Amino acid sequence: MLAAGSLLVLSTLLIALWVPADRAEGFRQRIFYLHVPIALTSYVFLVLGAFFAARYLLRRDPLDDLRSYVAIHQGVILGTLVLISGPIWAKVSWGVWWDWSDKQLNTFLLVFLFYCAYFMLRFSVEEGARRERFSAIYALLGIGMIPLSLGAVHLAGTIHHPTVFHHDGAAMEDTMFLTFLVSWASFLALAFALWRLELRGKLLAQGVSRLQRQVRGETVLP
Repeated sequence: MLAAGSLLVLSTLLIALWVPADRAEGFRQRIFYLHVPIALTSYVFLVLGAFFAARYLLRRDPLDDLRSYVAIHQGVILGTLVLISGPIWAKVSWGVWWDWSDKQLNTFLLVFLFYCAYFMLRFSVEEGARRERFSAIYALLGIGMIPLSLGAVHLAGTIHHPTVFHHDGAAMEDTMFLTFLVSWASFLALAFALWRLELRGKLLAQGVSRLQRQVRGETVLP
């Protein structure tokens, strides 16, 4: 958590004081260093959730199910921030909150809604191996949507999502790229710290619940 906090402070200073203003958008372009790293971190945690889902199906370890659930939870929280910051940036820069013809916007929204439905499925099934199995399968079904969403920015061809990263590198100055990398590292570190914190909290809650059932004389499964 200390490392995440330090990186966040550093990235904030770089964004506010060091990185040059964009020639076209000026100061308002600085939201790029928040919006894009948050979006990429969201993708990372959805992929992490799918990874632990696959490992659960192979090992049937309930801890992998919990790791998958918490990772997807973090991914959806970050996705919410993306859907808040993106329209604000679009409105300030291009005068629209949302463009339904933009492939990148629509595919990210589909990914977000798909993983929101994950929680509806999970909590509609009674706790146990059946819930864990259904959740893992659902998490894996959505993994193919993530590269589609990432690739949509190259297919869209609109001003709302100009292509920043090409095969030959980033289409930005070195100072901008360095600031972007520091910002992304800060959000990755923060998200991982929160993932571990939430995971510990869930494990603690499970332990307390198991102890309470033992006190009441109920049968407790391992």
